[in-house]
Amino acid sequence: MRKLESYQHTIYASYLGYVTQAIVNNFAPLLFLTFSREFSLTLDKITLITSLNFAIQLVVDLLSARFIDRIGYRKSVAAAHFFAALGLVGLGLFPSLFPDPYTGILLAVFFYAVGGGLIEVLISPIVEACPTSQKEAAMSLLHSFYCWGEVAVILLTTLFFSLFGIENWRCAACLWAILPAANLFYFLLVPLYPIVAEGKSLPIGKLIRNKTFWWAFVLMICAGASEQAMCQWASTFAEAGLHVSKTLGDLLGPCAFALLMGASRAFYGKNSEKVPLRIMIIGSAALCIVCYLTAAFSSLPVFGLLACAFCGLSVGIFWPGTFSMAAKRMPSGGTAMFALLALAGDLGCSGGPATVGLVAGAAGGNLHTGLLAAVIFPVLIVVSMLAGKTD
Repeated sequence: MRKLESYQHTIYASYLGYVTQAIVNNFAPLLFLTFSREFSLTLDKITLITSLNFAIQLVVDLLSARFIDRIGYRKSVAAAHFFAALGLVGLGLFPSLFPDPYTGILLAVFFYAVGGGLIEVLISPIVEACPTSQKEAAMSLLHSFYCWGEVAVILLTTLFFSLFGIENWRCAACLWAILPAANLFYFLLVPLYPIVAEGKSLPIGKLIRNKTFWWAFVLMICAGASEQAMCQWASTFAEAGLHVSKTLGDLLGPCAFALLMGASRAFYGKNSEKVPLRIMIIGSAALCIVCYLTAAFSSLPVFGLLACAFCGLSVGIFWPGTFSMAAKRMPSGGTAMFALLALAGDLGCSGGPATVGLVAGAAGGNLHTGLLAAVIFPVLIVVSMLAGKTD
């Protein structure tokens, strides 16, 4: 095969990598009611599907710090797309191959979660290593493709079901597998650049004794929590807390959230030279606080829905911005740094929605109270940014 020479191809392949991760995280949840009806799955079994996905990704984040440098980035990123494609195809085929269809679903989730976890660890340092002049802009634009992927999964899957019927969901799963399969071969051709010069990467022991690392680690936890505390509850909050229809709630909740989150990342990708990253993050965190407070206290559905949507705009810069600051302040952090920060982000993605759910449950199922509790996460981002060193 003829190798491609331009690093732009590396960036394009990385964009598709984040679209793949969006497919991995967002396709199966669209089928939860279908799984429940077709396979008679209880709510706890449905919940385990999402829990297993993120639990496997957490384990992969943790293990990646040690094995990726030994295996090499090209083999690792190819394996990531192979597992993602295998899991998506398996989601369509495995339930029919096992006596218990639920076992087949969980096996498929295991495979695509391994792929998703590897993608999360690998893609950001691959782009960071490219010889671009504006690192922060490149990172922000890269992460916007997760958002565009999420919107595409929701809209295109909904369109497929409306044209061909939801009973053909197995075909939809296999069709989505085409993208990671194609991107696997794309990554075999593009140039990959060294993340850190050989022998210069910080050992994990020194990394975890670095105060700057723990500063970034806390920021990543709060970034993931601020994002997912609203995102995961947006549809339920719109339907149960604001009393709008499910279709309207999905479009004006999670879909609008993803669109505006992608817009904020794309905006900073185009305007990073004009707006300092530190100012962007502090301003975004302030807007995030306003959004959570509005969602918690507003009794008018229109303001609650706007708060959900604009929360996406406010959280967009947190994740890629923290990666960029960490890479700038710890240039020898290497794979271990990116892997452990991805782990922190996933911990936040799990802990944020859990905080909302637990507090809401303790308040008699009041999601307004649960969302009020989640305001602590953007508040901590503001405090951390003000306390941290300026860029």
